[in-house]
Amino acid sequence: MVRHYPSKLADADLSKRLGKKEYFKELIELQAQLSLIQQAFLFHGTKGVIVFEGWDAAGKGGTIRRISQALDPRSFKVWPIGAPRNYYLNRHYLLRFWERLPPAGAISAFDRSWYGRVLVERLENLTPEKRWRAAYQEINDFERMLVDDGTRLVKLFFHISPDEQMARFTERLNNPLKRWKLTYEDFRNREKWDEAEVAVDEMLARTSTGVAPWHVIPSNNKKYARINAMRIIVEALSMDIDLNPQHLDQRTLEAAQRVLEVDQDLIDSLRARTE
Repeated sequence: MVRHYPSKLADADLSKRLGKKEYFKELIELQAQLSLIQQAFLFHGTKGVIVFEGWDAAGKGGTIRRISQALDPRSFKVWPIGAPRNYYLNRHYLLRFWERLPPAGAISAFDRSWYGRVLVERLENLTPEKRWRAAYQEINDFERMLVDDGTRLVKLFFHISPDEQMARFTERLNNPLKRWKLTYEDFRNREKWDEAEVAVDEMLARTSTGVAPWHVIPSNNKKYARINAMRIIVEALSMDIDLNPQHLDQRTLEAAQRVLEVDQDLIDSLRARTE
């Protein structure tokens, strides 16, 4: 059963932590499960969409990297979402997301998503209030269509405190290998933290539905956040799906028997499993 994390920022316990030993133990297990899930999706033609939202420097990228380590890139795609180019500015905002949805058997992760409509566009006055308010129902309808079409949908919001965000900005400034992550926009966005909290809580309240619930991930501790995010993903994607390795078809087994020097008992065992 998929556990439901807080769907309100104030309910998230930011003091949660995870030790290094337990972190690596769980990471290995969850990555192994993700690999099995990908194979099952390919065999059954199931589709998966993972939505990553959260504060700047909250740990979305680090979690995505740990997931990517476990998955074959041929059927796993990460879409980093920034400001739309002119082509999409002249069209419905959901178009660029429709075009990036996964085909049968694949999984897509959105590093930021269609929720920019009710977050960034709202906060920056880039969209008239009437239009971004209408987006709550449009998004719910969009996600309902995805789920009705057989897509597994997981939505995560990574939540950190303002103090923790500032500490991570300082770390990025001091680390030459992380400095590229720091932008002027990061500091400008902090000036609207209170307004953003209101927008996030309204987003969670208006778009956390029975078919597409939100999960707020306490992220002041990166290890705790990664493991809990990966748990919710594994549980949601694996629910009611056979994760056992799939069997070879008879035609492939016959070809293997002709070409490969393998033990006959193995071929007979594999053939029995397909019958």
